[in-house]
Amino acid sequence: MAAMGEESCLQCQLMQTKTVLQVTWQKVLPAGEDNIATYTTKFGQTVNANFKGRVEFKTAGLQNCSINIMNVTDRDEGCYRCLFNTIPEGAFIGRTCLQIYELHEPFLHVVDSVVSCSATGRPAPTVTLTLPHNNSTSVANSNGTFTVTVTARLHNNSREVGCNAQVLTAPQKEASMTIPEVKMLAIKGSEEDSRSDNSGVALALIIVSVVLSCVCVAVAITAFLCIRKHLRR
Repeated sequence: MAAMGEESCLQCQLMQTKTVLQVTWQKVLPAGEDNIATYTTKFGQTVNANFKGRVEFKTAGLQNCSINIMNVTDRDEGCYRCLFNTIPEGAFIGRTCLQIYELHEPFLHVVDSVVSCSATGRPAPTVTLTLPHNNSTSVANSNGTFTVTVTARLHNNSREVGCNAQVLTAPQKEASMTIPEVKMLAIKGSEEDSRSDNSGVALALIIVSVVLSCVCVAVAITAFLCIRKHLRR
């Protein structure tokens, strides 16, 4: 496994002592194998034209042979073969596969009382916020990467917010942010405003109830007086 743009080393070793004439590295393709490089005692190291400038030998030997692929891209992903051509047994073949991943630094952003963390990578990264009850969305990009965004609501005790992103078993990348005091006050104020609004509604309901009660009492007294006056006649 190698990160996009970094260097990857492919190693191959023949565990038995044999009479080796040549070691060949190949890229496995759907239509067959493409020769990358060869090593012999007589001719030394040879890198094929299609791979010159991108591939070089790290260890050149007839029992142990390894190559470096520089500045790996997604086209380098796949399987490779190393062939130890021996006398008289023929070729001993080893096989290894290379997986390319990509992961950019996560980005933290706070708007009002909502914090979001986004990270782009390939395959889709796992993004985690240090806040509970968060939501996650994933968007596929045209270049084969994925952008994953996680959002959560801040609380008045959330002084520090952290985020980490990881692809496969590669090292994770982290980002953190200290919430400014002004924003914390705004969050607290919005919660107090909400409580204040709820208190106002409750008070209004109480006043309306008292007024209706008074009206009902007044109507009842008026009706009683009218009936009493009528009976006296």
